[in-house]
Amino acid sequence: MNDRPSDKWLSAFLFLCILYISPWMLGFAGWYDNQPYRDILFYLPLPQLYFIGPVIFFYIQSLLNPSFRFGKKQWLHLLPGIGYLLYSMVIFITDKLILHKYYFLADGSDRDFDTWYQVSGFFSMIIYLFFSLRYYQLYKKLMLQVISYADAVLFRWVQHFLMAFLSMQLVELTFFIGSFFYPNLGDYVGSWWKYFSFSIIFYYIAITGYANSVQTKVSFRLQLLGYGNAMLLNLPLLQTETNPVIEEAEVIEIQTTSDVLANEGVQMLDEWKPRIRSYIVDQQAYQDPELSLTQVAKALKTNPTIISKVINQGFQLNFNDFINQYRIEAVKDKLKAGEQKTQTLLGIAYDCGFNSKATFNRAFKKVTGLSPKQWLEGQLS
Repeated sequence: MNDRPSDKWLSAFLFLCILYISPWMLGFAGWYDNQPYRDILFYLPLPQLYFIGPVIFFYIQSLLNPSFRFGKKQWLHLLPGIGYLLYSMVIFITDKLILHKYYFLADGSDRDFDTWYQVSGFFSMIIYLFFSLRYYQLYKKLMLQVISYADAVLFRWVQHFLMAFLSMQLVELTFFIGSFFYPNLGDYVGSWWKYFSFSIIFYYIAITGYANSVQTKVSFRLQLLGYGNAMLLNLPLLQTETNPVIEEAEVIEIQTTSDVLANEGVQMLDEWKPRIRSYIVDQQAYQDPELSLTQVAKALKTNPTIISKVINQGFQLNFNDFINQYRIEAVKDKLKAGEQKTQTLLGIAYDCGFNSKATFNRAFKKVTGLSPKQWLEGQLS
């Protein structure tokens, strides 16, 4: 396991999954039928449903955003879980230390399986699943707008992880609803399939999660519940809370050709389009595999917001596709010149700024409608 914050949050999530399934496994081992194990299961709150959602949300943030730090605001997300721990402590103190008998547990049922807790815990996880999906969607949109290697850091694993977690919730919901029609689905024996399905998904997340080695370098802030700007951050300044933000770039939707621009907008496009094109082509900036919107803005002595708006509205492309177009044109020029005779096609792609074979193939087909091999065969025929 790498020493990354995201790996630690993933470990926390997997630990919570183990706690979730533990009462069922220990119950089958006879713990509910024998003391002192019965009281351990009764009074030890193993399923921590209110913690699972926040931990997933923290995992997604730490995976996608290098600037994510666990601070005071993050503690607020854990208050429901802490509240349930205190509730469990009250039960233990009342029954075992004050009354010396079952009071809260007089019905012989484990409070961890109370309907109110299971249902509220389910909705808590669904809410944080929505937050995580929203965060990931905004992240993808931002990456396409600010870096030219977005395909390499789109973290498709995040989609798979969130869909796997959603599957866990769907399994839980299916068995919950099914128990109304088939009561045996709600007992220990009947719920076997639920926990079996849960375990398969759990193993998938554990294995593929730690196998994911992609790391992002772009730090940012997002407004999950609004449509404000995404703030790009400078990591070295994160330790000083007085002024951590050094630049701002809007996540701008690609404009359609039918959109009418104001006079000032048209003037801005007329001024900046040739300057951007000249810098990308004449300086061969597209050859930098990690070229970013910030770099272009600094080179042209302006701010990222202007560059982003001009590329989106003037060229009808996001930054990632805009730079890849020039890379594809450079590859085509080299192929026309016959350079494929002296080096591999992938080597040519790397020389033109691509950082992987998969990214090159996808970008080439997106621009030309053909694979590199098909295009080259067409040129030679």
